Amino acid sequence: PTKIGDYVTVKGSDRRVKLFLAVPFAQPPVGTLRLAAPRDVEPWEGERDATRQPNMCIQDPELVVSVSRTMSMSYSPPEVSEDCLYLNVYTPADAAAGAKLPVLVWIHGGGLSMGAASQYDGSPMAAYENVVIVVIQYRLGILGFLSTGDEHAQGNWGFLDQLAALRWVQGNIEAFGGDPQSVTVAGESAGGISASILTLSPLAAGLFHRAIFQSGVATLGTYTTRHPEAHAEVRSRTSLAQERQSSCQFVCAGVCMFSLSIVFKNLFSVAISTKTQVKK
Repeated sequence: PTKIGDYVTVKGSDRRVKLFLAVPFAQPPVGTLRLAAPRDVEPWEGERDATRQPNMCIQDPELVVSVSRTMSMSYSPPEVSEDCLYLNVYTPADAAAGAKLPVLVWIHGGGLSMGAASQYDGSPMAAYENVVIVVIQYRLGILGFLSTGDEHAQGNWGFLDQLAALRWVQGNIEAFGGDPQSVTVAGESAGGISASILTLSPLAAGLFHRAIFQSGVATLGTYTTRHPEAHAEVRSRTSLAQERQSSCQFVCAGVCMFSLSIVFKNLFSVAISTKTQVKK
């Protein structure tokens, strides 16, 4: 650098990145697809707008903002919607289709109940590490992980969403300059738990080749239960099931049939009810 008074000048570099935001990897999980495995996205005609951040999955946006402030981060959350199975792709601007660049798939954290792709900007890593970054979203809370332990709600819909995103990567990332045979999954906190679980699942075989777990592994007991039916029964005592029927079939039918506003209300009261009962 050249000394100029009390300041110095430095020579840097400027690299451009292409952003493809809100790319759908599955059909919207609404109606009969609520509490169901994700289905492949249907093709569309013409050009799709990929310049805006996707809706975030059902959660409390004010809580996300509060947590961001605690970490001295500024964040303006997008709209909240069940229609949220989208991913963002960041790729070097000069990466042509078939460039075979390494791919990093990032899974956001948030206790499996909050978080969004829009919280993470993959541009710097794509620009300076010459890789393709994919940031995915998945269903959260009861819409992503409610399980009764039987055929009525097998659960882990959020993890199935992650698998659907990885299948999309295998089928499409080459068009963005990525190498489908060099995919790393990574995540922090609940994202680390997710990445760890994916390494254990036979359903993920061949979908990725390396994994990075940050502050979370599959064996963390906080997020697992051996008694899913008991948890479902607790949920049936909330206003989501005012008739106090606790059968697995009733609980699942209620979650599938009630309006989004009622589901949203109980998405968070469920956790409080569970903790209250445990304390007693």
